[in-house]
Formats: sequence, structure tokens, C-alpha cells
Amino acid sequence: MYKENPAFNIKDCALVAIATGKKAHNLRELKDIISTIDEGSVYYHFWGMLLKPRFLNREYNNEFAMWVKRSLHDSVLAERLAVIDPTDYDTLEELRTEVIDTIEERLDENEWINFVKPHRRFHFIRSHIVVFDTHTTIESPEQLVDIIPNMSTGSIFYHFIDARGRGHQNEDDFRQWLSGFGEDLKPLCDKIAGLDPYFVSPHTLRDQLDEIFTEFFRGEVK
Repeated sequence: MYKENPAFNIKDCALVAIATGKKAHNLRELKDIISTIDEGSVYYHFWGMLLKPRFLNREYNNEFAMWVKRSLHDSVLAERLAVIDPTDYDTLEELRTEVIDTIEERLDENEWINFVKPHRRFHFIRSHIVVFDTHTTIESPEQLVDIIPNMSTGSIFYHFIDARGRGHQNEDDFRQWLSGFGEDLKPLCDKIAGLDPYFVSPHTLRDQLDEIFTEFFRGEVK
């Protein structure tokens, strides 16, 4: 038997894209705007792509890297920006600083500044998260085995990705809830902690969570 713990309320979410009116014509402008833009814009350009329909595997996971490659044709910087994993940073400010430092390093390496045509400018978008109540509640950890496969990608995003900026110690909602049941579930929490949500789609992340919960509670390997 586990300790008693409050019920877990399953939420869903959507990211609403809001235009900031700010646009970058070249790399220096991109850096300058990133340094002052709302944190919600940094969040959107790193995480927002995960909730967009994905028909093909994308070459880059964040939109800064994508623009640098497609519009500025700078493969070197694109690769450097592409390997930045936002889960490595405790705050969006730390992530912002890493992006700025990476761009500044590249600017120091090149004397020329490549301008793009107006239709190729980088448009800064900020996000607003809208949360929905699914009216689904679970009270015991074992119920996650049946719940996870049926969770929407929005629910996975909200509870596993967005939660890291809302909760304590950069934890997802699953680990925060499960830790309240005592030490018996620590091995499960450790496995969940090993998942990196940034370089996979929410669909894949849901499958990975499904495998972890099924193996832990039912001893089945999918």
C-alpha cells in the first residue's frame, strides 16, 4: 500500500501564438531582439513546434536554428543552435543567455552580416498557454497504465513539458505526484527523469511513458 496522496487531475492544453510585431533581418538583429523579447517568445520558438502537426521529421527542433539554416544559410550556427537542449536549463533566462552567447560567438567568427529579403525575416511569436480540464481524475499510480496511452499530446505536453516551468526542482507533474506516495515509487520516478522530451515528438514521449509504467506496474515489456 502507498501513502495517501491527493488525486491527479488530467489537464489538456493548447499554445496560442501571439504576434509580437518584432522581426529580424539579419543575425545581429536576431540576437538583439532575443536579448529583450518576452520570455514567452523564447519558450514558443523552442517548445511550440512540438504541438504543431509533424508530417515529416524536422531537421531542427527549434525555430531559431531552422531560420538560420533556411534563410541565412549558415549551417554551422544552425547546428550549434540545434543542439541546445532547453531541459538543461532551470529557467528561460538561462536558456536565453545560452542562445545569445552562441550567436555572439558566431558573429565574432564572421565579419560579414547577411541580410534576408523581407519575406524571409524571422517573425517573433510569443505563446499563451490555454489549459482545459479533461474531467479525468486518477487516485492511484497504477491507473496511469491505462490512462497514459489515451492521453492527448496536449496533455502530455502540459504534464511533462510545461510542468517543468511551473513546479519545483524542474520536475514534471508525474514525478511530483508519484513522489508523494513514498520511497517505493522512487525507481519509477528515476526512470521518468531519464526521459528527454525535447528531441522526440509528444507521441513518442507518450509511448516511452507507456512503456515505463507498464513495465513497472505489470512487469510487461512493450
